Amino acid sequence: MSQKQQVGAVRYENAGNAYMQKRQLKKTAGWGLLWAIGVGAVISGDYFGWNFGLDAGGFGGLLIATFFIAIMYVCMVLSIAEMSTALPHAGGFYSFSRTAFGPGAAYLNSITDMIEYIITPAVIVVGIAGYMDTLIPGVPNWIWWLAFYAIFVGINIWGTELTFRVSMVVTVLAIAVLIIFYAGAILSGAFQWANVMNIPPDPGQSAFLPKGIYGVFAALPFAIWFYLAIEQLPLSAEESHDVVNDMPKALITGIITLLGLSVFTLVLNSGVGGGAIEVATSGAPLDIGFTAIFGSGATSSILTLIGLTGLIASFHSIIYAYGRVLFAVSRAGYIPRWLSVTTEGRRTPARALITGAVIGFVIAVIIDSLGGLVGAALLTMAVFGAVISYALVMLSYIALAKNSPHLPRPYKSPLGLTGAYIGLAIAVISGVSAFAIPDYRPGVWGTLIFIGIAFAYYWLYSRNHLVANAPEEEIALMLAAQKELEPGGEMETATATV
Repeated sequence: MSQKQQVGAVRYENAGNAYMQKRQLKKTAGWGLLWAIGVGAVISGDYFGWNFGLDAGGFGGLLIATFFIAIMYVCMVLSIAEMSTALPHAGGFYSFSRTAFGPGAAYLNSITDMIEYIITPAVIVVGIAGYMDTLIPGVPNWIWWLAFYAIFVGINIWGTELTFRVSMVVTVLAIAVLIIFYAGAILSGAFQWANVMNIPPDPGQSAFLPKGIYGVFAALPFAIWFYLAIEQLPLSAEESHDVVNDMPKALITGIITLLGLSVFTLVLNSGVGGGAIEVATSGAPLDIGFTAIFGSGATSSILTLIGLTGLIASFHSIIYAYGRVLFAVSRAGYIPRWLSVTTEGRRTPARALITGAVIGFVIAVIIDSLGGLVGAALLTMAVFGAVISYALVMLSYIALAKNSPHLPRPYKSPLGLTGAYIGLAIAVISGVSAFAIPDYRPGVWGTLIFIGIAFAYYWLYSRNHLVANAPEEEIALMLAAQKELEPGGEMETATATV
């Protein structure tokens, strides 16, 4: 390939070996560590965030919403397990969309991933501050936010192996705390079924669906919080020892783990303390459960402190995720290339990690200054970015299955195209549901405005400065060149590069 080359509406240059050598990651993870960072990224959803769905739709509304969202995630996990073995690159979803549809769709998917993975830690750190406030009242929230960002960005910069091992420890501990809560709620008698449905119904509605059918729709973004970010695992492809075998195993065992936890959390946490009506707006819903089981003494405080591990596990793991998204997209030239330079020796994307932390912290501060439920508002923004990404990745699976049937796929989804279509339909409905609650609509519109601004940058600048030898671009260009040699190849190549 020449130094610069026009391909459809974009322009590539080969940045050379020296460029890539400064942008390398280390292989450090087997399937167990991948499982830990995948489940760890999500497990905060059992500690904080999901409960706002009780306020939106009541117990019944959130239960039904969780059922459909669980179906969507199972379909998606199986689909991305297949694509991650075919396209094992650090770009994850961006890589899949790039190969399926071209740079424009890839950039859109990368932007929505950035929104999800940068905003989600901001949501989680708000939850961490909520728990810390129950232990040490009076400390301004922003101090907790700053402290936790500094600690866990520092761990991620220190080394990938440390990042994975810390994730394993805090994830296992977080699951253990949840199991203690489940057992305690049942055995102590703190759980009362009457508390589960004590939200007063609107006129004409039932105790099970106090907000009616619309409540199911409104609860969808909060049901997503039970599973949000399991899809980050393909971002670890370049750091996996055996991506072909380890990635599907980690994804599938991860979603099975999360399905079980979501059911127990939804039912048992809704039925303790003051019940669903109290849990619905709490900044620390699991603390309500511990207090109901163990009382408000030292034991409850200790378990609340331990319970922070759930939020910390996700905070830590998703910091890892946004670092890899920014790294991969920067390496390919879609955003400023300096962000993708890795540290010497340890090979971690320090610049990307610090940049994402600064943005996330500023977002939390701004929204908090506007008042209201900062966590719920941020959560809705993160979910909205995520479901756009989900729809794009399901479309990518469908397009690759139809247009690139000979692409090697060591693992194949047992649900195939049927699963992808089901996941796509639920993702689209979930995207619309982000507008269901008026108080959170400004944040969603803000997300759309940001996407528009980001696309203006792509169209005016970065599409003319893409890097041909970035792994995600290299494989896509190679497949497009192969199609050019096939009958009808010119039309197919044009579609792939617009």
